Amino acid sequence: MKGFRGVMSGTLIMEAITVALALPVVNKLGGGISTGTGWTVLAVALVLVVLCGFVKKAWAVPVVLGLQVVLIALVFWLPAIAVLGVVFLAIWLWLLWLRKDVARRMAAGTLASQQPQP
Repeated sequence: MKGFRGVMSGTLIMEAITVALALPVVNKLGGGISTGTGWTVLAVALVLVVLCGFVKKAWAVPVVLGLQVVLIALVFWLPAIAVLGVVFLAIWLWLLWLRKDVARRMAAGTLASQQPQP
């Protein structure tokens, strides 16, 4: 599952970039970057980058899912950020389903790399 950690890190970086790119939207529509919404968005982006170093820890996935909930909770202040939270929550749930499926196939010995070569 080392490869999956790379996928998780890549997804975290892509999400951090996407959230950071929302800062101009916060600046225009959310009252400015120096508001609570701006600082929250910036903090979430930074936490996503820092979390890349901890993807092998057992607590990393619940923290990532919690950050998605934080982004969705911003719907009251800036709906555009909440949309990002919903999109990335769907991506993370799909990735976790893929991880579970690969682990199941690995245990059953049905992965293509586990099949005998002719």
